[in-house]
Amino acid sequence: MIVGVLKETAEHERRVALTPEVATQIVKQELEVWVEANAGSSSNFPNGEYETAGAQIAANRDEIISKSNILLTIHPPSEAELTKLKKNSILICLLWARQHPKLVDTLKKLGISALGMDFIPRISRAQNMDVLSSMSSIAGYKSALIAANELDKYLPMMMTAAGTIPPSKSLVLGAGVAGLQAIATLKRLGSVVEAFDIRPEVKEQVESLGAKFVEVPLEEAVTQTEGGYAKELDKSSQDRQREVIHEHAKKSDIVITTALIPGRPAPLLITKEMVADMSPGSVIVDIASENGGNCELTEHGKTVEKHGVKIVGPNNLPSQLSLHASKLYSKNMYALLNLLIKDGKPNFDFEDEILLNTTVTHQGEIISPMLKE
Repeated sequence: MIVGVLKETAEHERRVALTPEVATQIVKQELEVWVEANAGSSSNFPNGEYETAGAQIAANRDEIISKSNILLTIHPPSEAELTKLKKNSILICLLWARQHPKLVDTLKKLGISALGMDFIPRISRAQNMDVLSSMSSIAGYKSALIAANELDKYLPMMMTAAGTIPPSKSLVLGAGVAGLQAIATLKRLGSVVEAFDIRPEVKEQVESLGAKFVEVPLEEAVTQTEGGYAKELDKSSQDRQREVIHEHAKKSDIVITTALIPGRPAPLLITKEMVADMSPGSVIVDIASENGGNCELTEHGKTVEKHGVKIVGPNNLPSQLSLHASKLYSKNMYALLNLLIKDGKPNFDFEDEILLNTTVTHQGEIISPMLKE
């Protein structure tokens, strides 16, 4: 059975789906690994490392696609490339199936079994497969470094002969995996950090990192989904939270926004009026810019200045740390492969909660209840 790995062609993408380290583990299971030439070069994994791992380097991309029983990628191949996959072959990648119904229809028609790494359920048994958490951790870390680089101030307190410089103030909106990593990184850099999240459950985690938790009393009792993600609030609750965020944002030198709602556009947290009230030279890093942005003035893929405030809408933050992002993604994927493959063959056991939720299409049908809902 052949496991194929493609070079990613999406703009701003430097990761690779399989590292030489994990390729070694797959080869030990008596599976063939075919890697497109230079697939790992942008992540500093040269062809020679794959060959040492026992993988075969192939220059012909179409040959890998047409001969693979299992194809591993970061992003889905193009529709034209999907048609070259064998029927009943398996595609494992970040599908974002809710946002791409046309892709799901194509996978169904072609009889491809597609597993979405973004549909891994958030349960303890699946933690070693949780790509979204792995990539969010990297995004949170990198966002803090970007903010520090764009700010024209020290982050820590500095005592100098010319006087004492007070520490910069940071506000992190959203205390999921990305937000918590941003908090931890800003604290390590010496900033005074506040954090806001609609889920009161995360207060203890925020405070354990040395940040102050900004509380907003809400009428809604349930503020997170079963998977642990933030839930969309009603209008009155949204207005209340924006009032509180406004007060804290205008006192902050750095604001990092990380709030996402699965399958929906990112919630608006920072309005243009809030930006206008921030001090000139302040910085906003909007991690959610790819999903519409948490800041009203964010322009995805650009750094713009509005009212003297720099607003960064970064492209593919995990890809900016491509070596470690690839290592984490590859290990997450290998954990899923170990669950799927039994005795050298794929075994779609839909009694298993992880396989049930992650399998988007199989034998021409939609399987995942996460998509059916």
